[in-house]
Amino acid sequence: MSKLQKSLLIVLVILIIDQVLKFLIKTNMYLGEEFSVLGDWFLIHFVENNGMAFGIEFAGEYGKIFLSVFRIIAVTAIGWYMVKLVKRDDVPMGFIVCISLIFAGAIGNIIDSAFYGVIFNDSYGRVAELFPEGGGYASLLHGKVVDMFYFPLFSGRYPEWIPYIGGDQFLFFRPVFNVADSSITIGIFSIILFYWRLFSRLDKKEEELAEAASSNNSNAEGEEI
Repeated sequence: MSKLQKSLLIVLVILIIDQVLKFLIKTNMYLGEEFSVLGDWFLIHFVENNGMAFGIEFAGEYGKIFLSVFRIIAVTAIGWYMVKLVKRDDVPMGFIVCISLIFAGAIGNIIDSAFYGVIFNDSYGRVAELFPEGGGYASLLHGKVVDMFYFPLFSGRYPEWIPYIGGDQFLFFRPVFNVADSSITIGIFSIILFYWRLFSRLDKKEEELAEAASSNNSNAEGEEI
């Protein structure tokens, strides 16, 4: 199996898992519903958000359009970069796996944003229907991202001596996320931990190849003269 085939297989598996889980949540739970997987530490908690990973949002209608368009541009760039990497013999498969995880996660959340508003009705106090008669809850590119994994591991209060937030309650881990978010996060942190030096080596290699190509062109022109 080639690097490209392995990369595409990773992307496909992540996308299938991500979308199957989201469809199951959307078509079996209403917004805000939850159930326990592991005591109070691991819950399936159905929420939707307009924004980026872990519920970060851009405000307003234009913010949503901007985010959707930005996602599409970003995933196109990542896909181009991934295809470029698999053609090189000096790129380790581990790094390609990381890029594949980021690419798959980005596509997973784009699908929600682009199409879920069109194919589902809303989940407020009810279980959503797929392709409802009255149409979806939003137009193209205005869908919401489905999140479900919730790990409220522990809670407490900030020490009184901390400025501004001293004495306030905190909860760790508060964000609710999905498979696509996890895929992006694992890919990014793996690159930071294991492959951060690779970028400089790849850039240096490209510069050497560019210089060699330029030198060959110069020699060829000199021979013609």
